[in-house]
Amino acid sequence: MTDSITRNELAETIFAEIGLSKSECISLVDEIIDMLSEGLVKDKVLKIPSFGTFKLRYKKSRMGRNPKTKEPANITSRNVILFKVSDQLKNLLNDLK
Repeated sequence: MTDSITRNELAETIFAEIGLSKSECISLVDEIIDMLSEGLVKDKVLKIPSFGTFKLRYKKSRMGRNPKTKEPANITSRNVILFKVSDQLKNLLNDLK
């Protein structure tokens, strides 16, 4: 399994491709991530063409069960993020077989 892509790795790629200063690249990556996060919070949907769609969904509280002790437990209400991959990315991934 590979590691996650870090903000610094994204900034390094921008630095290598575009040639901005490293501090400008880090600021650019931070700004992009902030814009994406704000868009998801504001609109509840974030679509990135050729990649996929993130949706924010509210889940009500409910009764669940602790799998270790088998005792009933309250699962609090919360927001969850759903992701649906785009057909283009899905096809690309399926062609790797």
